[in-house]
Amino acid sequence: MTNLARDTHPLRLGLASLSDLPADIKRPNYDRKALNPGIIHVGLGNFHRAHQAWYLHRLMQAGRAHDWAIVGAGVRAGDADMRERLLAQDCLTTLIELDPTGSSAEIIGSMVNFLPVTSGNGQLINAMSDPAIRIVSMTVTEGGYYRDANGAFDGAHPDLLHDVAVPEAPMTVFGAIVAACGARRKAGHGPFTCLSCDNLQNNGDIFRQTVVGLARLLDTDLAVWIEQNVTFPNSMVDCIVPATGALELDLVRSFGINDAAPVTHENFRQWVIEDRFCAGRPPLEEVGVTLTQDVHAYESMKIRTLNGGHQLLANIGEILSVETIAGCMRHPHVRGFFEKVERNEILPHVTPVPEKSPEDYLELIINRFANPKIKDTTRRVAFDGSSRHPGFLLPVVREGLDKGSSISGLALAEAFWARMCDGTREDGSLIEANDPNWVQLQKAAKAARGQPRVWLEQTHIYADLASNNRFADAFEGWLSHIWQHGCVSAAEAYLAAD
Repeated sequence: MTNLARDTHPLRLGLASLSDLPADIKRPNYDRKALNPGIIHVGLGNFHRAHQAWYLHRLMQAGRAHDWAIVGAGVRAGDADMRERLLAQDCLTTLIELDPTGSSAEIIGSMVNFLPVTSGNGQLINAMSDPAIRIVSMTVTEGGYYRDANGAFDGAHPDLLHDVAVPEAPMTVFGAIVAACGARRKAGHGPFTCLSCDNLQNNGDIFRQTVVGLARLLDTDLAVWIEQNVTFPNSMVDCIVPATGALELDLVRSFGINDAAPVTHENFRQWVIEDRFCAGRPPLEEVGVTLTQDVHAYESMKIRTLNGGHQLLANIGEILSVETIAGCMRHPHVRGFFEKVERNEILPHVTPVPEKSPEDYLELIINRFANPKIKDTTRRVAFDGSSRHPGFLLPVVREGLDKGSSISGLALAEAFWARMCDGTREDGSLIEANDPNWVQLQKAAKAARGQPRVWLEQTHIYADLASNNRFADAFEGWLSHIWQHGCVSAAEAYLAAD
């Protein structure tokens, strides 16, 4: 098929068209009809399909894990649109790898169904109650675990109060998991493993805290059963996966494929999982997954260096109208700010992992962020800062304060975030709402323009940091500087300081 034919007559993706795709497109070599579900994944977005689903696909290509196929699920109304798109193409996905030296495409088929998205989540509960399901995994974002500012279980959240009042028709995935555990216990079936794939340090422990915390509000005996039987392994996941838009849809057509939900990704993946699975697991180590008893150092290195680094770039990038992370890496002041904070204020609080020093890992991150093929927008990376800053940057601030090390650049990062939440860029254009708490953030940001410390009084984000004068003074000075002289001037001042 010529490039012109590919662009003008792309084949609609589906099982029936697999054999007719261009010869250079990799595709499943296994019989999809012979796959049996073993995993339900909740929150089936781009990252899951480029990461967890890809690892399962690789196992299936090697003739393994055919009883570990994935069933997709969602608990939000918006998940229904993804369900329709994927079911229309037999749950197949085109993955496009964006290597700086070229691009390639493959079709993955490890997902075999997508449950209806219904009020009360009855079908999800029924599916998780099936003993054939041995892993329930999810990506629900860092802010989806119902924790308060101190990281404790927030049992007073309205969503969870609903689930307590109507446990047979919960609105959260955690309520559905508790209900399914209750059904399995009553029927004499064993438990399943709950596997978080979100960017949270100790994500398995946090997952456990929410499920057990909710179960205690409903049925103390069931809560004990969950504590004693269900496992919640910690994990670290890593792959840069941009959102899908018009550019990505055009790109997949250039490969001769009409895919309504393609995924682009960088040429790097990593998955480290604590080897605690109560109902068995696929042999993931055969396809490069690291199974270990200690994920913490891997989690800390990645979350602080990569995820924290993303926040260093994205907020100032948005204010300066830099559209992508790669564009931020080409901006001398933004990149300079990023690298100095990483080297001076983050890496001192990162522990080495086997075969990788913090310095080597940062060089890897720099090269990945600078990949011009990855059109990862600053807007996507800046989304939900009210979860990402407390999760990725503020723990480093606290450690720096405790150890007496520099936190000036981290305070500047928080000032850039406050400036971004004002809702305008320096060129006068508007920044559209980009956080679940945008209204409150914007109100605080506008008040902080004249009284910077008002921003730090958001205790659900900063807890007691407003009362730490070393941090609060630095933040106040930087935010005042930004409003008086601009972001580039602030970055220059930071770079010039000892």
